[in-house]
Amino acid sequence: MAGSSLRKSKRRAMSDINVVPYIDVMLVLLVIFMVTAPMVNPGVVNLPTVGGAKVQALPPVFLTIDANENVIVRKNGEPVQTLNQFELGAFARSQAEKSADQPIVLAADKSIKYETVMNVMSKLKENGVKRVGLAVKSQ
Repeated sequence: MAGSSLRKSKRRAMSDINVVPYIDVMLVLLVIFMVTAPMVNPGVVNLPTVGGAKVQALPPVFLTIDANENVIVRKNGEPVQTLNQFELGAFARSQAEKSADQPIVLAADKSIKYETVMNVMSKLKENGVKRVGLAVKSQ
């Protein structure tokens, strides 16, 4: 009996982790990466150039939405016409008939809801205007 109790006391559960095999694996992986990294050719990315951009054939028409949700048509920086929501569709149709590729740039007062801007954009698109953009103010 004394011999069996002696064996049990010698075999305790070991709670330490042996990290030596993990270090060996890490060093082998490090050597593999160091050897293979110079052999990998980086991918070539063809970036667009500025010189290849097309020049705008038609100058854009600027639409400004003021704080009262009136749409003001501007050409060459000067207000030409003020439109309400009903006249906007007729204006968009006439612009699409003249030239569907003429860009329309939309600027809006920051106090109005974004929903109003989206409604104007969708009305322009519904009536045949293909190119609608948003103007932003840089700070």
